[in-house]
Amino acid sequence: MAGRVAGKVALITGAAEGIGAESARALGREGAQLVLTDINDNGVKSLVAELERNGHAAIGVHHDVSDERDWEAVMAAALSRFGRLDVLVNNAAIAFVGPTAETTLADWRRMLAVNLDSVFLGTKHAIRAMTGKEGAGKGGSIINISSILGIDGAATAAAYCASKGGVRLFTKSVALECGEAGNGIRVNSLHPGYIHTSMFETDIAAYGSFDAKMKKVSALHPIGRVGQPEEIAAGVVFLASDESSFMTGSELVIDGGYTAR
Repeated sequence: MAGRVAGKVALITGAAEGIGAESARALGREGAQLVLTDINDNGVKSLVAELERNGHAAIGVHHDVSDERDWEAVMAAALSRFGRLDVLVNNAAIAFVGPTAETTLADWRRMLAVNLDSVFLGTKHAIRAMTGKEGAGKGGSIINISSILGIDGAATAAAYCASKGGVRLFTKSVALECGEAGNGIRVNSLHPGYIHTSMFETDIAAYGSFDAKMKKVSALHPIGRVGQPEEIAAGVVFLASDESSFMTGSELVIDGGYTAR
C-alpha cells in the first residue's frame, strides 16, 4: 500500500546509517518528505542523493543531538524547506559496555546526553513546531527509539540501560501531557532487539570471534536470529502513519521474542 505517510514531513536523527537510514528509505517510499540529521555529514549527503534519485524530497543537516542550538537550527531548516513538521524519529544513539565500577562520570554523562537529553530536546522542539503557526493544530507523531534494554537490564550495560529506560518513561509522561493538552500529538517508544548494524558489529567484535558472538546473541532471540534495520523501519512507518492513530504512550517491541522470556 503506497502513500501511507504521503504529505507528511518527517525528521530523523542519526539518519546516516542503520535504523535511521532504513527508516528514511521506508518513509520516503511511503510518501514522506524528509529532514535527515547526523554528525556524519558524508553519510547523510549520500543518503539524500540516493533518495532524490528515487524521486523523494529530502534535505540533510549537520546535527549534534545533545546541543539545543543545533536542534533550533534543524527545526528552522525543516520549517523553512517544508513548512511544517509531522513526524519526529528520535533515533540517534551511542552504546558502550563495561563494568559500572570502571565507568567514568564523563562516559556516563556522554551516554545520557546523546541517548536521553537528545530525546528531551527533540521532543521539546517538535512539540513547538507541531503546535505553532506552522503546525496549525494538525498534531503529529513523535517516535522515540528506545531498546529492549530500556525494558530489561543487562550486565555491564548500566549506562545504556539507564538512558534507554529513561526514554521509555519520558515517552509515557509526554504522551499523557500531550493528551491532556489536546494537541493531537502522539508519543510512542519503539524497542528493537539486537539489530545488525555497524554499531552492533563494532560492539560484538570487541568480545572475541564475530561468528561465535553472533551465534550467542542470536540465541537470545526465540526467533533464532538478530534483526535487520528494515524490520525496525517497518515499525517506524506504522507509528508515523495514521494507522497507529489510537496509540500513544505505548511501547512497540520488535525483538524476535527477546523480552518474552
